[in-house]
Amino acid sequence: MSRDRPTASAWFHRRGELARDGWESVVDPTSTGLAHTGLRIAELNPGDALTLSVEGEERLVVPLAGSFTVKHAENGISTTTELAGRASVFAGRTDALYLSCAAEAVITGSGRVAVASSPTTEVHPSHHLAAADVPVELRGGGPASREVHDLCTPAVLAAARMIVCEVVTPSGNWSSYPPHKHDSHRPGAESRLEEIYYFEAAPVGGAERVAGTAAFGSFATYASDERDIAIAELVRSGDIALVPYGYHGPAAAAPGYDLYYLNVMAGPDPERRWLIADDPAHEWVRRTWPSAGFDPRLPFTSLEKEQR
Repeated sequence: MSRDRPTASAWFHRRGELARDGWESVVDPTSTGLAHTGLRIAELNPGDALTLSVEGEERLVVPLAGSFTVKHAENGISTTTELAGRASVFAGRTDALYLSCAAEAVITGSGRVAVASSPTTEVHPSHHLAAADVPVELRGGGPASREVHDLCTPAVLAAARMIVCEVVTPSGNWSSYPPHKHDSHRPGAESRLEEIYYFEAAPVGGAERVAGTAAFGSFATYASDERDIAIAELVRSGDIALVPYGYHGPAAAAPGYDLYYLNVMAGPDPERRWLIADDPAHEWVRRTWPSAGFDPRLPFTSLEKEQR
């Protein structure tokens, strides 16, 4: 299971393959060809600073591990926001900062940070979302149970196009399942959304255990129409999958290892909605979930543990 072999798809990138300008990974139109979504990942040490210039993008700053200070300016007004963050992506919810497309910012701190983005000229106010205000959803059922943190969804944050959430899948479970797509504009039934997956994996126990490079899961995509796409990869911390179209899923956590991914979605449709269409061959699986119930390991992290 070497990480050194070439990737099998232009839509999948190993940790560090998209490094640029002090960032571990940069997903933008110049590096990947995606038109509506972007993502930057960085590891900061004390004294490091990363600049987010005004580029006509709405952005969401998400601490993955550690705490950060974001100094941001808009219309001549400067603000400093402290992001308390968390020990790791397996330690519970995090606070986050939505940055208006008219704001510029500088990030300092220590740890790993993600910046999701989507191009727009539609201005929405910058907003600090507290961890306690991040809704937690349980989705699926049985071995397809997973936990979702809604960071920047239409019901949580006002934004132009961007939709951002986190998914934590317990060891041995599947998520992004059944395989589904959102690549056609069918009002009320399906929306057009590009999607980025950023992965992390860790031995069972999450924040209490050190995540080694051996921890892994798997992820797949395949074509839904004449547009070709195919990913069938083992995924580890820092890897990134790009889904411009096509069916995607499952994202499977290997036994012994928990799996996390950050999803960034946006598209050209006039409404900011996440509407999906399951692969018809597998949509019947959803009907088995009510009787199966949720995995008893979920919620993955209790609110009491988060607040310690």
